[in-house]
Parts: sequence; structure tokens; C-alpha cells
Amino acid sequence: MGRYVVRRLLQMIPVFIGATLLVFLMMYALPGDPVRALWGERSVDEAQIAAMKADLGLDLPLWQQYLNYLLGLFRGDFGTQIASGRPVIDVITSALPATLRLTALAFLITVVLGVGLGVIAGLRRGGKTDRAILFVTLLFISVPVFVIGYLYQVFFAHNLGWARPTVQDPTAWSQLLLPALVLASLSLAYVARLTRTSVAENKRADYMRTARAKGLTGRRAVSVHLMRNSLIPVVTFLGVDIGNLMAGAIVTEGIFNVNGIGSAVYRALSYREGATVVGIVTFMILVYLVVTLLVDLLYAVLDPRIRYA
Repeated sequence: MGRYVVRRLLQMIPVFIGATLLVFLMMYALPGDPVRALWGERSVDEAQIAAMKADLGLDLPLWQQYLNYLLGLFRGDFGTQIASGRPVIDVITSALPATLRLTALAFLITVVLGVGLGVIAGLRRGGKTDRAILFVTLLFISVPVFVIGYLYQVFFAHNLGWARPTVQDPTAWSQLLLPALVLASLSLAYVARLTRTSVAENKRADYMRTARAKGLTGRRAVSVHLMRNSLIPVVTFLGVDIGNLMAGAIVTEGIFNVNGIGSAVYRALSYREGATVVGIVTFMILVYLVVTLLVDLLYAVLDPRIRYA
């Protein structure tokens, strides 16, 4: 197990460098001057722009800027905002709690409803319940998230008066329930369909017939044998989906005015705050890599046959 963890950590290094380099180039290599953009159409002294670039290190070659950025990460420095001079790590820490709450609630909804509906559909494959679940999940997959968010907002918040934002605490758990349902809708549909397929296939496997032949009750055969083997591909998807939920929060937070990571990224893109975008995306890449490692280690818990050398 120890060797496997070390090997995976070493494999993460080129992945991390490649991902952050791509984002860095997209923000800094594209045409346009983020420093000059601060003044808009107003005239500005070129010496002032040059001094500001030198202070931020933007006058250096692009490869040196990226190298300095990587070295700064080891010190916990995710960069500095161009306009305000505020450290990006402060932007992340101030916006992260709302996004973590939203992502955690959406992930819980995805696991409970997605896996639950998938198990029901898989055990009753071909029946009316199965067809109804497939129809509902197809709707969630087909309709864009921003349309679902608008419909939920109109129906639940405006017509029924549920989950209206409050001035006292707009990021309270109760206020995040509706945006979490919107954020989880697509993932929930995929998890339900993936669980259904996995359960239906494993239900016909030889080990299930053997378990019943040995006298195991249907409930015990499903809970002990069927579920553990069926959840392996689902766990893989859920691990990857945590990063997708955090990325999808950009749209959802914009619809429901949640002041989180997604809103910070949107504002940074609007004002072309490259340091903020790169810093937040770097943080999300780190979260994604750590979660992926934990998911791989969880395989051994679900399936005792899996051993890591």
C-alpha cells in the first residue's frame, strides 16, 4: 500500500504541472494586457504601467513567471490580485466555505438519491418504476443546468415561497438546498443510470445465484454481495464528480447569487484577473488529485480482492 501511494503521488506531479501550465498559458499568453485593462478607455502613463508590471513580475518572460508561480505555491502563495493587491489565498479562504457547503450538500443529494434510485431501478429492471426513473434522469441529462436552475427558482422560490434567500445568512444550509438540488441534478442522473446498469448486471452474476443457493436471504445477498461489487464503478464516478460539482458551482452560484468560488472565478474572468483564476483553478486541481487518490484507495475497502503492491 505504501509503495502504491508513493507511486501515485509521483504520478500526480506531471499531471499537476501540465494542468496548471495549461491554465497559466490560457490566462497570460492570450492577447491583451490585464494591467492596462484596469484603466479601461482612460489614458494612462506608460511608466506607471511598466512599474506596476515590474512590481507584479509581469514584465518577466512567460516561463519565468510560471516558474515563480510554482515556487510560490510551496510557500502557500497562490498569487496576488492585480487591481486590489489582495492575496489570492484570501479570496479562496473567504469564498471557499459557501462553495464547500454547496458542494457537500449537492454531493449528499447525488449519493442518496442517485444511488437509491439506481438500486431500485436495477432491482426492478424492465418494470414501470425502472422506466419512470429512466425517463426522469433523461430529462435531467437533456435540460441544461441554467434552465433547470431558472425553473426551480420560479417554481419553488417564487411560486411556492420555499428557500427564499435571507439577508441574515444567504449561505445557510436551508438557503443552499435549492441551488444544491440544481447543482446535483446532472450528477444525480448519471449516478442513477450507472448504478442501475451495474446492479442489473451483477444481479445475474454467478456469485449471486450461489449466494441464494446457500440459503442467504434476498436482502442479505443484495446488501453484502451485490452492493459492494456494484458500487465500484459508482465510487469512481463520484470521486471524479466532486471536482465537477465544484466547477459546476460557477453557473449555479451565479443563478442563485451565492458568494462562493464560482462567483469569484466569474468576477475574475470578467475583469481578467488572471492571478485569481489561476490560483483558484490550481486549488481545485489539488482537491481533484487528492480525491482521486482517496477513491483509488477506497477500492480495496469495497472489494477485498483488490490489493495494492
